[in-house]
Amino acid sequence: MNLKTLALLSGIYDLLLAAPMLLAPVATARLFGAPPPVPVLNAELNGVFTLTLAAGYFWAAQDVESRRGYLWVAGVLAKGLGAALFVADHFARASPASFLLFAATDGALALLTLLFLLRGR
Repeated sequence: MNLKTLALLSGIYDLLLAAPMLLAPVATARLFGAPPPVPVLNAELNGVFTLTLAAGYFWAAQDVESRRGYLWVAGVLAKGLGAALFVADHFARASPASFLLFAATDGALALLTLLFLLRGR
């Protein structure tokens, strides 16, 4: 795997998360054992944010060497902080255990992105 492939994988992952948050936010929350979002707009805005991240990954994948900054911000910072928040919220506020799946996937993508970015120096 290389950095371009990882950017494309991250974009696909975020796109697959964004679509249900935008198109069926209540059903998506139920699927993961969470209460319905109130207001629903909050879940939809999370979908917009995630869709924006996906678009950025696809853009960065077109020229990873000149767009490494995006991968640092979205791939390391946003995904890393997101993973940490999922874990913290699970233990501090008893969010559903299914949310730990997001912590694992976001955390793995953040670590892989960090390693690929550092390796490419």
